[in-house]
Amino acid sequence: MKKVAVIFNGGTIAMTVDPRMKAAIPTLSGEEIMSMVTGIENYAQIESYTFSSLPGPHMTPELMMELSKYIQTFLLRDDICGVVVTHGTDSLEETAYLLHLTIDNPKPVIVTGSMRNSSELGYDGPANLSASICTAISEEARNRGVLVCLNDELNCAGEVTKSHSMHLNTFQSPEFGPIGIIDNNEVIFYRDSLKKEHILTEKIETRVDLIKACAGMDSKLIDFCVAQGARGLVIEAMGRGNIPPQMAEGVKVAIEKGVAVVMVSRCFKGRVLDSYGYPGGGKELRNAGVIFGDSLPGQKARIKLMLALASTTNLEEIEAMFERGRYKSRI
Repeated sequence: MKKVAVIFNGGTIAMTVDPRMKAAIPTLSGEEIMSMVTGIENYAQIESYTFSSLPGPHMTPELMMELSKYIQTFLLRDDICGVVVTHGTDSLEETAYLLHLTIDNPKPVIVTGSMRNSSELGYDGPANLSASICTAISEEARNRGVLVCLNDELNCAGEVTKSHSMHLNTFQSPEFGPIGIIDNNEVIFYRDSLKKEHILTEKIETRVDLIKACAGMDSKLIDFCVAQGARGLVIEAMGRGNIPPQMAEGVKVAIEKGVAVVMVSRCFKGRVLDSYGYPGGGKELRNAGVIFGDSLPGQKARIKLMLALASTTNLEEIEAMFERGRYKSRI
């Protein structure tokens, strides 16, 4: 029987409602959670470990890197066929994407959690855990990168995002849909993962900020971040990749000072492109040295830029990490 390492890392899956506070707090141990996953011993041997008991918003990029290194120690073991990691859903997609970029191993790594705590009716933690373990033991799950498993659906870490604040099927891949499902404890894949990329570094550059562009904004937030020592900025631009002209001036100054600026769209779907030539338009920004982040959401582009800056200070190399294979029309 195959052996799976289950690494508990906090989140709603480990919470119950405290009667005094009347709010959910971390209380359950990994062993207590696993005891609710009834019958899993018929499918796999389980080794349980605890990395943290943190809520999702308490996760940091530094902890994500430590978690990546921790997971890789289990992947190197010959007797472990895959790893399942629990996580708070608020930052789950960011951690899953960092793991996807920093782990280069054919064995499955599955990130899961729950939308309801163990005090609520319909607690989904045990079901998500059992589906994740079934995925981890599947030969079909090998060489697919890090996967996110909730609500009996499998999504690629590079594509998935939390789309709803409370629904059980909150984790969606807006552009391409799920990569597969778990049906009757069997994993069924519909397609291959589309983005297989790695930034293999043991460090992370945390001085990267995320700014969302809105109507009438100027450069004051950009100027502040640069003055505070930002090494990188991610701009969630409007539409196809455009920002107010007053904001564009700050972007240009930041680039002149050696700050890596990556632009993505604040839209739920679609990628950025240098389609518009007016002040603040994508063409002007690209010509100024802005790096285009394709269809990544801002929070994932920030994780990728943190890893890129940790691996190189060469802005052309960072641009290649984001735009490799993309059409570029500098003039």
